[in-house]
Amino acid sequence: MKAVLRESQTTVILFSFVLAFLLCGGSAVAQTSTNTTPVPPRPIPRGTAKGDDEIPLTTLEEELNAKRAIKLAEKEHQENLSRAREIGELGKELHESLKDKSSIDRECLKKVDRLEKLTKKVRGEAGGGDEEVNIANRPTNISSATTQIAEVSESLSKDVQDTPRQVVSASVIGRANVLLELIKLLRGFARQP
Repeated sequence: MKAVLRESQTTVILFSFVLAFLLCGGSAVAQTSTNTTPVPPRPIPRGTAKGDDEIPLTTLEEELNAKRAIKLAEKEHQENLSRAREIGELGKELHESLKDKSSIDRECLKKVDRLEKLTKKVRGEAGGGDEEVNIANRPTNISSATTQIAEVSESLSKDVQDTPRQVVSASVIGRANVLLELIKLLRGFARQP
């Protein structure tokens, strides 16, 4: 009987160990099963992250961004060259239209407005701003003003076309400011009776 009792005690102990092992293992499995479904991290849009949270660009992305920037800069440069050509043409047209006139018609005023707008844009692209300008041979009438506008427009156009894309040209800025001053004088002559 002692042997049977001992055998049953051994069985109970063994059974208890197995049961404890299964219970502990089941609880471990239950704990890991709730943690095994990872929550994906919320994506951070580029350019909005600050500090250490910023996602670094890959080499391919950096290269694509650099190529886009170059294409954009080249496109802007081509637009600026186009503006410069138009400035030269408008200067010539104004000179031809107004060389022997004492008043400015509506059509010529539109050309003057367009010339002024283009000149300001070219000056801005060159990195310039408003500056006080002294004109040596200040025009005294519409005809002399349009002659000088045609000359400065042509030289500004050539300067812009001869200046590389990455260069800030003091010459372009200076000529643009002179042209804007001449346009201001021309408008003053147009208002006089």
